[in-house]
Amino acid sequence: MLLAIDIGNTNIVLGVFEGRALGRSWRLATARERTGDELGLMITDLLDRAGIKPAAIDGVVMASVVPQLTGPMIDMSLRYLGLTPVNVDADTDIGMPNLYAHPAEVGADRLVNGLAAWERYGRERAVPLIVVDFGTATTFDAISARGEYLGGVICPGVQISADALFQRAARLPRVDVRKPASVIGRTTVTSMQSGLFFGYVAMVEGLVHRLRSELGGTAFCVATGGLADVISPETDVVDAVDRDLTLQGLRMVWERLKK
Repeated sequence: MLLAIDIGNTNIVLGVFEGRALGRSWRLATARERTGDELGLMITDLLDRAGIKPAAIDGVVMASVVPQLTGPMIDMSLRYLGLTPVNVDADTDIGMPNLYAHPAEVGADRLVNGLAAWERYGRERAVPLIVVDFGTATTFDAISARGEYLGGVICPGVQISADALFQRAARLPRVDVRKPASVIGRTTVTSMQSGLFFGYVAMVEGLVHRLRSELGGTAFCVATGGLADVISPETDVVDAVDRDLTLQGLRMVWERLKK
């Protein structure tokens, strides 16, 4: 069994693979002050509740965009699972050329997403890819038809936009991000929800159209992340939704390095 760990700014996503099949997965809130012991107790408890003995885990692979948690997670793996984890970063040979001007600047999650999308959706189609990750930030990553990581776009996530609106406008309330009944809001709250939700959808559509134009017009668009299932049904620019894309990419990196 392989334990894959994706440490994001909002959530830590964990998955246990049996071969290539994702058996169980969990989503935890990211708390930057957690220690290796706290992570170890939480993760071994999750494994135990799923009927998985820690000794059954043969390998650990991880990617982190939260430096404060990278060390504690490595410590957790060493002390509670007895395994040295593979920590994927921009220097890891994942099998995909990184054409970023400064390759070390690319987040490991973006590279892993690109690899997984290429293997699952791009290689057989032989077309460029756009990977949209709806996380704390919304990222758009472009993969060439030859399977090269080209670069992309980084935007504020919808929750960041909602928080900024509340903090910077004295008379506006804090609202939950949800789809309102209509675009025309009849109250302040529904007007804000319309701007946040439909404005976000329009941003996704606009950027995907522009990226497709630069990539030759035939790019296949894959969505992942927490809001992928919410935003994708509202637009026709998304061709596939894959919530487990990052975990699958980590598995692929592990298999490549193991070979």
